[in-house]
Amino acid sequence: MTGDVVVEAAGETVGEAKWAALRELERRQPGLDKTAVRFEVLTEGERGLLGVGYAPARVVAMVAEVAADREPPAASGAESDLATDVRSLLEEITRALDVECRVEVHEDEAGIRVDCLGTDMGSLIGRYGQTIDAVQYLANAVVRRAGGERHVTVDAAGYRERRAVTLQALAQRSAERATATGHRVELDPMTAVERKIVHEYLKEDPEVETTSEGTEPNRFVVILPHRSVD
Repeated sequence: MTGDVVVEAAGETVGEAKWAALRELERRQPGLDKTAVRFEVLTEGERGLLGVGYAPARVVAMVAEVAADREPPAASGAESDLATDVRSLLEEITRALDVECRVEVHEDEAGIRVDCLGTDMGSLIGRYGQTIDAVQYLANAVVRRAGGERHVTVDAAGYRERRAVTLQALAQRSAERATATGHRVELDPMTAVERKIVHEYLKEDPEVETTSEGTEPNRFVVILPHRSVD
């Protein structure tokens, strides 16, 4: 007999609160089927005056509890040589960094995704994601050297999804500020991977355009209103 696993989480937006709830459910129930999760929004959150302070959004997430003796899903097929090489690289790097985690490799025609699952992934992620971006660069170099063309994405404990949500929220707020003031808005320096997220998120916004300025590692995104007074 099983019941529901229920968690409550908060975030700056409903999306961030849902993400936090999903991460907690995944911690409690490895192999979680995300499509089976049900959400209830308790509060949608409110921004403070002039953007100062806010009341967080809160959600409750529920999913049916899985019996402890349930068999994990069977692998869809044997791992390719490229995927094995990428797995070996990640296992070697995480050992060198003294990071205890499980390395999961998923592959399809579009690319190879590596998920590093553990409780303390800070050393692998690095400041502003610089370490994990460097690891991803190395993994892609391994694939290219072996003659492969598929892109490798390396993630750690859901960092990339969480960071993407944060960057998209930042991009939206900054675009609104650029439009309201008529002035360009400069974001903090970011990695190339993070800059791409901002550019992609705002590329369909008719009120602004984006560009990157500066030199690595201090290259940053600039958001320009179409009617700039700068």
